[in-house]
Amino acid sequence: MSQTTDEIEDSSAPLIEHLTELRNRLIHSVVAFIVGMVICFTVATPIFNFLTAPLCKVLADRGQDCSLIFISPQEGFFVAIKVSLLGGFILAFPYIANQMWRFVAPGLYKNEKGAFLPFLVASPFMFFLGAAFAFYVVTPLAYDFFLGFQQFGGSGEAIPEGDPQNAAPLSVVFQGSAQEYLNLTIKFIVAFGMCFQLPVLLTLMGKAGLVSADGLRAVRKYAVVGILVLAALVTPPDVITQVILFVVVYGLYEVSIQLVKRVETKREKELRAQGLWFDEDEDEEGDGDSDVDDEELADDILAEFEEEEDDKGSKS
Repeated sequence: MSQTTDEIEDSSAPLIEHLTELRNRLIHSVVAFIVGMVICFTVATPIFNFLTAPLCKVLADRGQDCSLIFISPQEGFFVAIKVSLLGGFILAFPYIANQMWRFVAPGLYKNEKGAFLPFLVASPFMFFLGAAFAFYVVTPLAYDFFLGFQQFGGSGEAIPEGDPQNAAPLSVVFQGSAQEYLNLTIKFIVAFGMCFQLPVLLTLMGKAGLVSADGLRAVRKYAVVGILVLAALVTPPDVITQVILFVVVYGLYEVSIQLVKRVETKREKELRAQGLWFDEDEDEEGDGDSDVDDEELADDILAEFEEEEDDKGSKS
């Protein structure tokens, strides 16, 4: 009984150690995120001013002042919190990624470490690339489209004194909420940042043997439909923005196919060098040769048997 108990305790000890290490890594990551959030909260206003650059540029091109409003007393505070959350995650991400790597790396072989580490570096790079593309290219086009629906009165007076028939045309101008603008801008940044992870994800799956280049080519038409649905969901009802997202993501899908093909070629080369690669055509040819050999062997045995029968008949 005591021996069985000792075996159970020995088998559970590594699991407890892993859970303890995971808890410590998570605590360090949360602390790093909170520190980054506090730092960004102290400079939330300059960060928010930077995020309003696309809107201000579009308004300046139209001859309008760049101004946003708070529609509730607490809105300014929540804007600062959201800016701090975004900035804190960006600041803490290198440390969080390092904690993840230090937890996973001891359980990987040397060749697995060499295969996984490039993807860990490429993932944040592609996210920032997608975020920059959204901020500097897509967001200005989207806001230019939205602000094109403004209308301005002739004299700038909504209801002048006198006959209502002589009233100036209605003015409908942009007076945006700071929180709504921030929500939409962050949605653009996160959506494009996540979409730019597609090559990293598919290449990693190709490395693990979960997908193949031929398989990705075979489902290309379904991928087109999925990308169109994605573009319609993560972007506003703006045809220009949706087309841009579709073109970019589909281009990344084609790039992913080439990357997966490259991974497969490299794997095939390594297996050939180790003598562990067998082509299907060669196997089929080998099976055909073996069938021919079996038929020849059967004919020889049958011929020998007939000769023996003839010899017995002549002797008798």
